[in-house]
Amino acid sequence: MKAKQIPGVPWQHSGAYHDTESIKKIVASDLLAQKFEILKERFFSINHWKDYCGKGSADFRLFDSGGSYIERIPQKGDFMRIDIPGPGDIEAKGYDWVEIVLVDDHCSDDELERYLICCRPSKIPGSNTDHIAHFYSRESSSTFVISRGHDFIKTAVYGRNEIPNYKKTGFWGRIRNFLISTGGYTRITKMQWKSYTDGLLDF
Repeated sequence: MKAKQIPGVPWQHSGAYHDTESIKKIVASDLLAQKFEILKERFFSINHWKDYCGKGSADFRLFDSGGSYIERIPQKGDFMRIDIPGPGDIEAKGYDWVEIVLVDDHCSDDELERYLICCRPSKIPGSNTDHIAHFYSRESSSTFVISRGHDFIKTAVYGRNEIPNYKKTGFWGRIRNFLISTGGYTRITKMQWKSYTDGLLDF
């Protein structure tokens, strides 16, 4: 199978990928609009994603470009600090970091409304190092999407070009990232993303 080509999602060129999607069918248009408003509020409340997705899911926190914790709608140039169950980046005190590189609201032909947040592995915001605090390289991406059609609402995460980070990290980071890439950790992260997409739609 090939990676889906989704508008706004980076193209798959190399490495691993995943398409994780959850769909809830709702026929009544007024109920559909109501549920999507709830979904939008959840989607843009990054600091509360874990509340919707269960105790076993990753914990996300939103930070600005200077490294300060913030409670607001995410913007391009913000950062997410991720605490995924399991070993984290040693130099980042056990966390992984991504930068928000795109926030978009363009719809495709079969959508009435859509919102997208695209992230790439990054350094710790505010730091003066080029150390990428993530087990994937900077070329990798994760794109979070919610959308509303005529009779459905949908949540999705699309991972693209997932290549282990062996360059922009320290010695222990390279060992950790090697173990992750060879130890079946991708299956665990796939389960994490499915918990996320299902959890946002659990009303």
